[in-house]
Amino acid sequence: MWIGVVTLFPEMFTALTGHGVIGRAISQERIELEFFNPRDYAEGAYRRVDDRPYGGGPGMVMLIEPLSRALQQARAQAQQRQLRPHVVYMSPQGRVLRQSQVRRWVEERQQQGLILLCGRYEGIDERLIEMAVDEECSIGDYVLSGGELPAMVLVDALTRWLPGVLGHGESAVEDSFSAVWLDCPHYTRPPSYAGREVPAVLLSGDHAEVARWRHRQRVLRTASRRPDLLSEIELSTEERGWIEGAACGRTDGA
Repeated sequence: MWIGVVTLFPEMFTALTGHGVIGRAISQERIELEFFNPRDYAEGAYRRVDDRPYGGGPGMVMLIEPLSRALQQARAQAQQRQLRPHVVYMSPQGRVLRQSQVRRWVEERQQQGLILLCGRYEGIDERLIEMAVDEECSIGDYVLSGGELPAMVLVDALTRWLPGVLGHGESAVEDSFSAVWLDCPHYTRPPSYAGREVPAVLLSGDHAEVARWRHRQRVLRTASRRPDLLSEIELSTEERGWIEGAACGRTDGA
């Protein structure tokens, strides 16, 4: 999957590309990241990329011309690969990123690519958004100094869903939010630590019971930590019973 990133700070992404899952995916050529710095397309001796906002107010706004030229170059690179990339502006005003969106982009854009536009300062000229951006994406209801960290979050989330990237084929499927539910708790050696025991069912070897226990834990964890997600789920009678039982303090697994 090809992803072009328009950013003033491409060096920030070395924290992502040189390590772990993303680094391995790049070395295996399952994902390709290419960077386009608007400053390289700015004019004048100082290669200025920002200016004061019309109407006054604090901060600076990114100039439309350098950003537009960087986007044009990103599109040209994509076209050389016979791709038609989707342009995503990383913005706190965008739709909050969900796992379902990540899966959709992987399914729809894996063969066509993405261009991630990272803003800075007070943002970018609105006209560029109107002319060149297909979609805006946020990673949460808070404001960061720029779009680079959100872009890295998105790249990481996308890469996990690419075929062959993770060591275990089901790892991404079982992650939190992959099927709306939060993930279940996980344990490894030793079986006893500081007086806390691994749940006996996980040591039983009964795969059916382990699967049922894990699903119950996903349901209960979602109900206690993210009850807002339950509105998106059609609960089974058994799942509803687990939630009601936990609310009543039952621990019998009913």
